[in-house]
Amino acid sequence: MHLDIPERFNAAVHFVDRNLQAGRGDKIAVWHEGRAHTYREIASQVNRWGNALRALDLEAEQRIALLCLDSPEFIAGFFGAIRVGMVPVPLNTLLRPSDYEYMPQDSRARALLVHRELWEPLRPVRERCRHLRHVIVIGGDPDGCLEYDELTRQAGEPCEPADTSRDDVAFWLYSSGSTGFPKGTVHLQHDMVCCAASMGQGVLALSQGDITFSAAKLFFAYGLGNNLYFPFSVGASAVLYPGRPLPEAIFEVIRRHRPTVFYAVPTLYGTMLHLAERKAEGEGTRAVRGLMQSVRCCVSAGEPLPPAIFHRWQKLFGLEILDGIGSTEMLQTFISNRPGRARPGSSGEVVPGYAARIVDEEGRDAPPGAVGDLLVKGDSAAAFYWNRHRQSKQAFLGEWVRTGDRYSRDTDGYFWYAGRSDDMLKVGGIWVSPIEVENALLGHPAVLECAVVGARDRDEMVKPKAFVVLKDGIQPTAEFARELQGFAKEAIAPFKYPRWIEFVSELPKTATGKIQRFRLRG
Repeated sequence: MHLDIPERFNAAVHFVDRNLQAGRGDKIAVWHEGRAHTYREIASQVNRWGNALRALDLEAEQRIALLCLDSPEFIAGFFGAIRVGMVPVPLNTLLRPSDYEYMPQDSRARALLVHRELWEPLRPVRERCRHLRHVIVIGGDPDGCLEYDELTRQAGEPCEPADTSRDDVAFWLYSSGSTGFPKGTVHLQHDMVCCAASMGQGVLALSQGDITFSAAKLFFAYGLGNNLYFPFSVGASAVLYPGRPLPEAIFEVIRRHRPTVFYAVPTLYGTMLHLAERKAEGEGTRAVRGLMQSVRCCVSAGEPLPPAIFHRWQKLFGLEILDGIGSTEMLQTFISNRPGRARPGSSGEVVPGYAARIVDEEGRDAPPGAVGDLLVKGDSAAAFYWNRHRQSKQAFLGEWVRTGDRYSRDTDGYFWYAGRSDDMLKVGGIWVSPIEVENALLGHPAVLECAVVGARDRDEMVKPKAFVVLKDGIQPTAEFARELQGFAKEAIAPFKYPRWIEFVSELPKTATGKIQRFRLRG
């Protein structure tokens, strides 16, 4: 896929101004808490925020941290900074104060744009963020900080865009922390254009008639594409939901706004399905199917989608879930299932514009069916990790990026996830995929969620251990643990079954829904 991106290029102009030039100024760009915002209104906020940053004597290439809920202010904060050549750094909204101290320090952010309800946890660490000059609060009394509404009202418009190149730095995203401490991942002006063309249009066939809704938030690489630059690339509309992604609330948003494309992570699909199946028992399948009536396409990423969830979702709603894999480093999805030819349990086929290889421990291409390390190539790849020279060299191998995932590929070109490179278990000298064991356990009707890690037995040999969350009303007894072990033995090779099962009320996850297996290892 060749994209003709000019050498002088500003991503904010491409994704915002272009919709006005196409005559879509009065079209709804986003829905937020019951209010519609047009593309013209969004463009005005973007321009005003860009001028406000310039009025604060901030300069091109300086970082601007965004701690914002999904909202028009997030969009203005993101594209307004890019417009004037500054570098927005969206931050996860559900972290601890110590994390918020780390990321502004690591990025050397000169300003922080923050929603009032998120500011309180940061207040104690502000003085320790020595690079931070300005805190701008969205909503209400800023209590000694600058106020977003007042700054943007004074700034006015229009705002002259910075003369940036397609290879200038546009924004950073911090890795989600599923494998350890987050790293600042540096993306360029052209990266979002590549992802919008490849996944957004090449796979999902998005058009201006679509309404997107992503349960994954905008600070997450997956959500940023799903619900911002994908719809903005074609003049579609997006539904922004700043609340927690609880299944009841998500179904209500879908009922109210009738999106055509819905994005979530496997964990949420599982809890939504659990709620819908219970509802179907009382109201019937036909009534429940209406919950997703407007949706033409369901998309999943972030973790592998268990086949059991795919089949139950399709049976209940008549919809495939298109599972895929992306990463913060590649910005969005680079392998995905396609409408009409999804294979349950598979991550799908290579997305247009990307190439993928599976290599063995010596770096040689692995034959079909063999498990190896997944490398991917595409023009949306990050430039490097900020201030992480060694990790950058390990991950960015010329044109290829080492994903840290183990995969196999079948003869039809479908990719099958086998676990993170550091999650794979060697049991009795044979590699065992935690995902395969998890999928076996998830096939049991009483299991809501599970995660499998390696644990050592009394002989210091590594064996699979499962942490299991049961559905409501199921008692976590030793007898039931043995039943689950027997169930797994029937579903997969007996040597792969979990030697220990620990029942837990919840699994540790990132804010984006990824299970943090490293926190389960004893």
